[in-house]
Amino acid sequence: MENIGIALQLMAVGMITVFVILMVVIQLSKGLIWIVNKLVPEESVIEKNKSTKSAPQTIDTQTMSIIQATVTKLTNGKGQIKNITRI
Repeated sequence: MENIGIALQLMAVGMITVFVILMVVIQLSKGLIWIVNKLVPEESVIEKNKSTKSAPQTIDTQTMSIIQATVTKLTNGKGQIKNITRI
């Protein structure tokens, strides 16, 4: 019975230690996110992304037919492609 008591104490200490460490990691992560959001506001990121985007490119017919055939095969003819955009 003595060994079970020691095992339970060790388990409790281990679980509490893991819980405390995870809470510290979560708080540090939240702090890092807050700092990054203060230093780099979202508007400047959006403006930067808008300036680097070029005109949308069209997809050639061969690529379009391959994509359509793949969707048809995977969905047993039930799937449809309505819009394709490049990311």
